[in-house]
Amino acid sequence: MTKVQSVQDAVKHIKSGSSLMVGGFGGIGNPPTLIKAILESGIDGLALICNDAGFPHVGIGQLITEGRAKQLVASHIGSNPNAGKLMHENKLEIEFSPQGTLVERIRAGGVGLGGILTDIGIDGLVAEGKEKVEVNGQTFLLETPLTADVAIVYARKADTFGNLIFDKSARNTNPLVAMAGTITIAEADEIVPAGELDPEEIVTPGAFVDIVVKSEGVNWTWAWE
Repeated sequence: MTKVQSVQDAVKHIKSGSSLMVGGFGGIGNPPTLIKAILESGIDGLALICNDAGFPHVGIGQLITEGRAKQLVASHIGSNPNAGKLMHENKLEIEFSPQGTLVERIRAGGVGLGGILTDIGIDGLVAEGKEKVEVNGQTFLLETPLTADVAIVYARKADTFGNLIFDKSARNTNPLVAMAGTITIAEADEIVPAGELDPEEIVTPGAFVDIVVKSEGVNWTWAWE
């Protein structure tokens, strides 16, 4: 059995209006070929979940810059001024979540938890509209889990069953994101036959991955306009 598909076939699972979770941190670990295909397909109205808003023309930032997102859940947007501009123009709804809380919410979604309890931001804006729970005399915020219709991740190497190995810091949020999609698509620089990966090096088991596509590589364009 092989899970390898063309990028074009894989992207058909992403519809306009879908929720889309993207692995990566500041563009590092965002799947470039899948993002390019989403842009070329005309998909819009996306509800994005990612660590950050990327850079204007790098990684997930391209989807925001091109106006393809209607919502964004992220820990910060400072590296992409277009996100802030769209937010102030009421063209992009943003939910800020502290970084540690954000990744725990993604993990909770991936493993089927009903939420997490944390005191981070309990006295600030983060707490607005959220339920509070008391445990052993201490008050916590109930943070809800995050899942998505589709999750896309970027790996250095995959096998045809979807087992994944990540490259250094590109590992960042990718393993957690891979667990939290109804459909998970992994883009990999190299794809090998099942059984060829060292089991001790596998980070994400293929059980979490539905589709594998071959990456065309990263084109870093550090433009701010």
